[in-house]
Amino acid sequence: MKQWPGLLTLSCALASALLINAALLSWDAVAASREASGIPNIQTRPGLRLAESKGASATTAADAALEALIKDDEGKRAKAEKPADKSGTASAKPDGHDALNDESLYPTAAQCGECHKQIYEEWSSSQHAYASISPMFHKFEQKFQDLTQGTVGTFCVRCHQQVGTQLGEARETPLWARSQISREGVSCITCHRVKEQYSKVNGERRVEPGKIYEPVYGSGQQSVIKDVLANKETYSVKTSTDGRGNDIHKGMITNDQITKSEFCVSCHQVAVNLGIKLEIVWDQYRDSPARKAGVSCQDCHMGKVAGKPDGYSTAPSAVVGGKEVNPGRKHANHRFIGPGYSIAHPGVFPHNTKAQAYSIKDWLEFDWRAGWGTTRFEDKVADGKIKVAFPKRWADALDREDARQILDENLKKLDERDKLRKQVMENSSHVDGPYIEGTPSVGRDLAFSYKIKNTNTGHNLPSGSLGAQPQLWVNVALVDPDGKNVWESGYVDSNGDIADLHSLDVAAGRIATDQQLVHFQTKFLTTNVKGTDREMYLPVNFDIDPLPHLRPPGVPTTVLNHPPLVRMENRSFPPLGEKRAEYQVPGGLITKPGKYQLAFRMRSRAEPIYFMRFVRSTKEMEQSMNERIMNFHSFAVDIEVKD
Repeated sequence: MKQWPGLLTLSCALASALLINAALLSWDAVAASREASGIPNIQTRPGLRLAESKGASATTAADAALEALIKDDEGKRAKAEKPADKSGTASAKPDGHDALNDESLYPTAAQCGECHKQIYEEWSSSQHAYASISPMFHKFEQKFQDLTQGTVGTFCVRCHQQVGTQLGEARETPLWARSQISREGVSCITCHRVKEQYSKVNGERRVEPGKIYEPVYGSGQQSVIKDVLANKETYSVKTSTDGRGNDIHKGMITNDQITKSEFCVSCHQVAVNLGIKLEIVWDQYRDSPARKAGVSCQDCHMGKVAGKPDGYSTAPSAVVGGKEVNPGRKHANHRFIGPGYSIAHPGVFPHNTKAQAYSIKDWLEFDWRAGWGTTRFEDKVADGKIKVAFPKRWADALDREDARQILDENLKKLDERDKLRKQVMENSSHVDGPYIEGTPSVGRDLAFSYKIKNTNTGHNLPSGSLGAQPQLWVNVALVDPDGKNVWESGYVDSNGDIADLHSLDVAAGRIATDQQLVHFQTKFLTTNVKGTDREMYLPVNFDIDPLPHLRPPGVPTTVLNHPPLVRMENRSFPPLGEKRAEYQVPGGLITKPGKYQLAFRMRSRAEPIYFMRFVRSTKEMEQSMNERIMNFHSFAVDIEVKD
């Protein structure tokens, strides 16, 4: 088979740029590199490495290479902003597409937040706002590019960084070199500047370019904006750059689809390369009781109660010039509540207009885990009890304290979102049990079960992205009268992985396989060079060819109901569906009579650690992923064991 070495070179180049981006978003990889080189780290963060490389005499080749690549990225972006003619000099003739690539034609969420503050604050910690920033997205996307020799192209970024893609930003552009609107991911205009109605297009939608003054698309009443425009002096607004006042759009054009589930389809129903459905929420919803009852995605994910179609709260459409506009209007919650969560540096996410006073690189140098900016930490620094080689940007204690205040705001937002994540999961599921067989007795096997129900009428539990993630599993433990844990299922290994065939500790024999594990994670099954199919992280088969390519199937996938050699092992359960979690504790572990406690909880994680390791995530990313594992439906019952 003919090989294309150019594709390999391109893939390596793309991998280098984006891997640096993700490495800086989660910095332990750089610290590990320094330790391996014998260079001490006062704090295990790349910010210290960046600072030291500027002023210290000891600089590794890896450091120099990293700095060179960063500068190269910046240089490429600067060059891209100034079109060159064939001679290589700046061209006096602008390209015909320059007008469409003007960032001012794509207003940012921060601009919209001047009048729509409540919506901005809700959106700022949402998964939509996280779409472009997510370190895991960048790692995942780059791995997919590597495995497919770059043939995936802009498939992923056109949803996660739609406006950036429309602006012509290269997919490998690092986050700090992107425009603000691109860093905002699924921003205001990603939905409210879309006039066409789309369906299953894998994110291929057009955002209408236009300055802040141009009309927006939504479900509001045009009479409301007309009233504001008719009283410009009262509201202190303007519809052009002339004069004084708050910038405001000239009108509101109705787009009926924005209130319907069909509006979500273009990004939340995704078929990847071979025809595998990676996101299947729409297919699940289409056949659901919720759709039959007229309940939309928005009713559960933007309503007043997370995960329930219990109506909407009310709020003003906007606050303009200090005056409420259309108070009492139906308010759609732009937090878009779901089980996902952030593992990015809290200075970078959630979005915070105060945080924009510092660059992304500044934030990535700020060691928030070490306590920079806290009273306790700064007192120790002032007293000389600890010494830190601060980066130049953070050498002043006042700057660190100011940054800490911003971080505290963002961490509070993340904690609030955790509560809503738990609420949406508990509102969409129910657990009954335990159902115990017979009379518990010493030396006798204890058999019991739980009934888990998906009370959500809209889609499967879990839903969203299938194959690699998310994880949802049951953790049950039996505690004897002395408080000793004598049996458990759903435990995790030293890395945080559940004890299945992907656990490194299981493979090394350090812990036993969890033979009674109950989980609801869908897996990819691929057929490889030899043998039967096997669980695989991504639907890319092993190949005898040293440069495997994903090839179109020779027959319609509808004939097989799945692409050749790739299947999905679906463990989720449908709306209103039930599953039994059945367990049996060996009698040899029940050695004494008395009161035992049977503890139960369900656990949810956005990504499995083995998959994060597969895409070369850093230890910092893994730590953050494990720290925010969500426990819900937690309870315990007492069991009396007879002699």
